[in-house]
This record gives sequence, structure tokens and C-alpha cells, in this order.
Amino acid sequence: MALPPNVHDAEPIPAAAREAIDALMQSGDLFRYTAPQDAPVTLLEQEYAELLGSKYALAVSSCSAALFLSLKALGLPRDARVLIPAFTFAAVPSSVVHADCVPVLCEVGENYRIDMDDFEAKLDGVQAVIISHMRGHTSDMDAIMALCDARGIPVVEDAAHSLGTTWNGKNIGTIGKVGCFSFQSYKMVNAGEGGILITDDADLIARAVIMSGAYEHNWKKHKGPHGENTLDLEQAFAKWQNQLPLYNLRMSNLSAAVIRPQLPELARRVRDGLANHDYVAGKLNASPFFDVPAPLAPERRAPDSIQFNLIGLSEAQTRDFAAAAEAKGVKVQVFGLSTDNARAFWNWQFLRDVPELPQTRAMLMKACDVRLPVRLSRVELDVIAGILLAAVEETTGKAAA
Repeated sequence: MALPPNVHDAEPIPAAAREAIDALMQSGDLFRYTAPQDAPVTLLEQEYAELLGSKYALAVSSCSAALFLSLKALGLPRDARVLIPAFTFAAVPSSVVHADCVPVLCEVGENYRIDMDDFEAKLDGVQAVIISHMRGHTSDMDAIMALCDARGIPVVEDAAHSLGTTWNGKNIGTIGKVGCFSFQSYKMVNAGEGGILITDDADLIARAVIMSGAYEHNWKKHKGPHGENTLDLEQAFAKWQNQLPLYNLRMSNLSAAVIRPQLPELARRVRDGLANHDYVAGKLNASPFFDVPAPLAPERRAPDSIQFNLIGLSEAQTRDFAAAAEAKGVKVQVFGLSTDNARAFWNWQFLRDVPELPQTRAMLMKACDVRLPVRLSRVELDVIAGILLAAVEETTGKAAA
């Protein structure tokens, strides 16, 4: 059998990025506001907004920073209640806390998507919502937006894992009032770190730009669609200049130079990632011990990993399965069993009160995660699937067929 592939390395950074980085190193011009115009970060924002179909974009230091700035830019009062799914990364409730707001957690189902009954029941008294498309799994955005729009509740999309995913043909991140994306290494576009937010709201982007660290008149270097000034954006900047605190969450030109040449690769990466995921999903779903939840009908995913539920295994068997797979060369993360896992809500001890959410807890105790970088070949995918099937057969003592 072929050796298990290395699933931790991403694709090589395009040569154009290396050339741009070399030019930056020669000039020493790494700060986004040094150039009077067309700095790499500025160009990235324009290109990203056009790619996703939004008016405005703001590149920042991380997706966590983008989420935080989104909440601050909404002008929420201190202790505002922000509804989030209980299955998300710890950075999401952390961003709520940083924004002086209170996270409210709702249940998530076995398909990793928001339980709409619990979501609706907890909307009363909520002043904002963050929807985490966790691991790229999209909740029912039609129902979510209908409920929130009827109550005047703004929706922030945590699309860290969802660049390239669409809902009814519309890019994820453009459905709510603001969308936030990540450029961390395990995302579809890799800069090691970095994030970006997009919106069509001129007032929101002006507030976010200033708070991100556009001191004095640096906000003038932020433009609207196609790099042009718009009256509503100019008026918003004039309104908020010197009125807001600066949190200094800017992206450097160096990060933007790494990101920009990867954007033309996105369509191919999305295509390959979905094909890889569905190929492995078909093999796992043929076993009675695995269930890879299907996407919702309006959703077209852009995965670079696969999640599946273990069926009929005890907690001890689940641990044995993960150990057997790792011994064979495939690391399986069981969200609820990995010590101190940042995606298990009971580990968010920084919250004022950690609620008991039995449905989400039960899901996390059997939900597994395996990386599937888009660069993997069909032979490598066969090796990964074969190891998972062999591990579950070894654990249960039954043929997984």
C-alpha cells in the first residue's frame, strides 16, 4: 500500500508572489499606507470585493479581527447579546467578548448546521447574529435571513472556511450585512495569517476602516468599487474621523503580496476540493459505521477537509478508531474527544456561563475531521479512505462494507 500523504502542507505559493515579495523586500515598503495609491493591500481589497461581488473590502490581521471589527462597526451597545452557533471555533465567541458583547449559543444538529428551532427560540433580545459556516457547512441562510430581517437583526457571516462556497448561486459572505474570511494556512487561500471583511454598507466599512488603524487621513486611501470615490463613502468617513478608537489590526503589504496571486487559483481549488471530498465521502458512506452529511439543496461547497459522524460506536470505540487511524498514518480529530479542543463549547471557560447544549454535545462526541488538501491525487485519497475503513473494521471487528 502507498504511504499516507502529508496533509499538513498547502500548495506552493505562486511564483508571482515570490517576485512581489522580493520587490517589497528591496523597497522596504511593507506598510499599507506608505504608498499614495495602489499599495498591495489596497489592490487586494479591490480585487477581493470584485471577486465576491461586494462594494467594499477591508483586509486585516485575521478573521478574528474581521469579526471583532464587524461587531464594533455595527455600533452595538455594551453587553449586547450576539447569537452564535455552539459548533464553531473559539475565536468566534472570543470576538464577541472582545467587542464587549455577550455570546448566546444555539444548538447545532448532526449535519453540523444550526438547529433552526433553537435559533428562532433564542432570537428574542438578541441584537446581532454571527453565522459560522463551520468547516464550510452552510446553515439554512434563507430561513436565517428571513427571521433576522423580520426583526431588524444584523447578520455577520463567519465565512473563514467558506471562500468559494455558494448558496443559491450567491457567494457565501455576501448574504448577511458583512462577511468575514480567513487567510490562515489551513484555508483555501493561504497567507499563514490574515483576514478580510466585505460589505455593501458604506457607513459600516468607514467605521471598520478607521477602527482597524486608519489614523489621521489614511482613510482617504480606501476607495469604493473599482477604486473610485463614492459620495456616501466620503460622507461616512467625514462623519467618523476622530470619533472612534483605533485597534491597529491592519494587514501588511507582505501578506497581501502572498494572497493576491492565489485569487486566480480559487476556482480550480474549489473544483478540486469538492471532487476530492465527494470521492472520499462516497467510499465512507458505503460503510455502516460512517455518515458524511449531505449538503443542503441550495449549497455548493468548497471543502478542503471532510467531516463525518461515527455510527454505532461507543466512546471507547471512537477513541480506539482515532488511535488506529493515527497509527496507520491518518490523523482523525474527534471534536468532542480531543483534549482542550477549541471547537468544543464546554472548553470556552472564558464565557460568563457555559450553557449545556445536549444536542451539540452529542454531535461533537462522534463528529470527526480529516484534512483533504485540494492538491491530493486520487491515489492519495484512496489511501486515506482505505485507512479510515480499515481502522473502523479493526475497531468494531466487523467488515465495513
